[in-house]
Order: sequence, then C-alpha cells, then structure tokens
Amino acid sequence: MAARLITIEGIDGAGKTTLAAALREALLKRGIDAVALREPGGVALAERIRSLVKDPGLEIDDRAEALLYAASRAQLVAERVQPELAAGRWVLLDRYIDSSLAYQGAGRGLGVEAVRTINEFATGGLAADRTLLLAIDAAAGRRRRGDRGEGADRLERETDEFFTRIAAGYAALAAAQPQRIRTLDATLPPAALLASALAELADLLE
Repeated sequence: MAARLITIEGIDGAGKTTLAAALREALLKRGIDAVALREPGGVALAERIRSLVKDPGLEIDDRAEALLYAASRAQLVAERVQPELAAGRWVLLDRYIDSSLAYQGAGRGLGVEAVRTINEFATGGLAADRTLLLAIDAAAGRRRRGDRGEGADRLERETDEFFTRIAAGYAALAAAQPQRIRTLDATLPPAALLASALAELADLLE
C-alpha cells in the first residue's frame, strides 16, 4: 500500500492529538506502518521554534509568526516527513499547512494566498493526501482547553473572535477542496470520531 500523508486540523481544543493517536493504533492493527508527528515540533529545531511561538512572554509580529511556523514546517518535512514517506510509512500529522492558512492567513488577516506561498516554498510543495478537519465552535474549544488544567500559551490566550475567524478560514478551505479536506464533528465521542475518520480514509485504505 502506498505511503500517505494524512493531516489533522482544527482550532485548539478540537481533539487533534487524541484522534491522531487513535488513528495510528487503528492503522497499525490493519497492518499499516504509521507514525504520528506534531506541528510545530517533531524534530529538535522545530521543537525549539514551538517553544518560541507558544511563549506567552514574547511579543511576535504577525508576519514573523507566519515565517516561524513555515521554518518549523520546512525542517520537519525535510528531517522526518519526507524520509518516512520514502520508507513507505503513513504519516499522521497533527497540523500542517492548513493551520497556517487558517491561523495566520485568516485569523491574523495576513491573507491566505500570501501564507500559502511561503509554505509551498517551505515544504517543497508536499501536499497532504487527505486532511481531516475537526469542526468545533470557539467557545467549546476554549472549554476543552480549560479542562486540560494547563496554563494557556500565547495563542490560546487569544479571543474567541480570533478563533471564530480561524474556524471560518478552515470552513472556506474545506469548501474549496472537498476531495482533500473532510470535515468531522469534533463533539462526537472518541470512538465515533475515530470511526468517522476511518470512513473518510476508506478509499485510501483499499
């Protein structure tokens, strides 16, 4: 079976990390070698960038933020994603280019196409085979983040209006690319959400 790049998207609190872990286990049970990686992060340089962009004590210009995410993504693709795909593995990526399009392009108002351009350069044009978008409203996402019992990072401290713009950005991306981006109800129980995710990957699993 061909290697695939599957990305999982959504606002903070949507449940991306939980779904990625469950999906990896489901694929392994089907005999598909899969790895789960996160953004920003996954490799040493990207993890350092992650600590910068999430630091609530730092003031980061919107364009600088977009470029930092693109730099982190470039390193992850070169160091892990491309080699894993070349080895025949499925890569489950917790966030990818769509995150920047939604967060910096729509949320920060930098423009989706401008952000897309720098990320296509950063990734060498590597596109996801399928994207699972976990849809949840901003208020519900904030409640879930609060339930974690962790201090809010720099982005999580943004207003509900910011996350509403992001959710709208994601919805627009999904409407424009329905073949690649499949929208899932993030409020479903974990087992039902996993079943929905597998259903949206069924054609790739054949």
